[in-house]
Amino acid sequence: MLKIGNVSDLQEEFIKNLKYYRNEKKISQEKLAESCDCATGTIGCIECGRTLPSFEMIDKIATALGVHPADLFLRNASSTVRNTKSVLKTKLLPQIEDFIEKEL
Repeated sequence: MLKIGNVSDLQEEFIKNLKYYRNEKKISQEKLAESCDCATGTIGCIECGRTLPSFEMIDKIATALGVHPADLFLRNASSTVRNTKSVLKTKLLPQIEDFIEKEL
């Protein structure tokens, strides 16, 4: 873990989303730490901005919370991407195929 001084905007967003998903799932810091195979204090230090998690820890946290790692930086990012892909496949793609058939 990297120890830091000031909390960046990105880190603030990460912390806010980590707490949001942890509280939404009703998981304590202790239970999350256990799921991530780390000390309870590690989760506390991440949540208060004293340490930055490694990529491996971000992945473990996301897995334990049942979310995509991107959701810890931008809440609901993965569902937004899925929804966008769905709209493109179900609405835009048929229109493009129809246009191609008519025009080519």
